[in-house]
Amino acid sequence: RLEQLVEFKNLNVIGSFFPLHTFYWGDWHEQLIGEELGQKISPTRSALNKGMNITIHTDAPVALPNLMRVVWTSVARTSRSGKIIGEDERLTPYEALKAITDWSAYQHFEENTKGTLTEGKLADLVVLSENPLKVEVDDIKDIQVLKTIKEGKSVYEHQ
Repeated sequence: RLEQLVEFKNLNVIGSFFPLHTFYWGDWHEQLIGEELGQKISPTRSALNKGMNITIHTDAPVALPNLMRVVWTSVARTSRSGKIIGEDERLTPYEALKAITDWSAYQHFEENTKGTLTEGKLADLVVLSENPLKVEVDDIKDIQVLKTIKEGKSVYEHQ
């Protein structure tokens, strides 16, 4: 609930949100708990506005581990029926990317070795087919990982 976010902030809780709820189950949540509560599923924007640190995740195997779809759902918040679920809770593409990289490394106490492209950190990164900061919002979900590099070595290459 939104009133809990202030207490979470005071306790220095890092919120790990599952924005894929909006896509997979957003329509049903609104039927079960009502539109007002349904619009606040994974309240990422509200948490950021309260000064909370947040991350976003796939909750695999509940949902497939496709982080570009997680970024898209955080930005678009569109349900399977095409309805916007929580328009006021949308993240920017940049914030969504930070939530799966930099902010996630911080949450796991790995910010000194992971999360950003900084000299001295592990060279863990992906090469994407498109720039998620420059494509239309609905195209974010279709971005493909072309290559994955872990500790400076290629471990995956799209065929």
